[in-house]
Amino acid sequence: MGSFLNCLIWRLHEKKTILGRSICPQCKKKISWYNNIPLISFLILRGRCRTCKKKISWQYPIVELVTALLFLLAGLINFQFSIFNFHSIFNFQFSMPVVIVFFRDLIFISVLIIIFIYDLRWYLILDRITVPVMIFALAVNLYLGFGLANLAIAVVIGGGFFLTQFLISKGRWIGGGDIRLGALMGLMLGYPMIITALMLAYIFGSIFGIILLVTKKKEWSSQIPFGTFLSIATIIVMFWGEQILGWYLNLIY
Repeated sequence: MGSFLNCLIWRLHEKKTILGRSICPQCKKKISWYNNIPLISFLILRGRCRTCKKKISWQYPIVELVTALLFLLAGLINFQFSIFNFHSIFNFQFSMPVVIVFFRDLIFISVLIIIFIYDLRWYLILDRITVPVMIFALAVNLYLGFGLANLAIAVVIGGGFFLTQFLISKGRWIGGGDIRLGALMGLMLGYPMIITALMLAYIFGSIFGIILLVTKKKEWSSQIPFGTFLSIATIIVMFWGEQILGWYLNLIY
């Protein structure tokens, strides 16, 4: 799946069909299956195309590895498996809602990885990714028991938060893609988890921004791909949102 996401990200940017064999972005030669095995081929080829010998971006193995780890994490959490207790696998009780939540999370993770990489590289959040997933997130979460009012409130908070900034700044602070991503986050997480995710995203963004300013990699007027922090925060809240919210509430009360 990580390899597929890499392929999809590149083809979305190049406006190419998802069908057809993978090619080297440099020399445009088709990549044989044995040169396209996730992680393994990168290591064997020492990070270079077998044909043109040009370097392969580190994005490819990193996305493959991170996707695998997040998918594994989704399985461990949803099915309550323990990597330290092998027998927990045999104690698994089949539950259709749990299976649906698991596959929902895999789709959410995949979409958030696409948004993370695309915004990081090209400072753009694609409507052709966020809008269809909004429909999916609404349908699956309604089926899983989220109230329509709950999701509506989360959408208003997530999308409205960025819409307000967009209107105040007349589009200088953020783009329309952030508004739709905020709405998507609301449909993914519901209320009040959307608030937790927004808080985390701004904490991450602030820390990263300060580091870039201190190291003089960015200036105050520089653009920051905020969709990357929103994606990270959404994944974290998907897995540990209740614990984070509980810890925060205990801290202030």
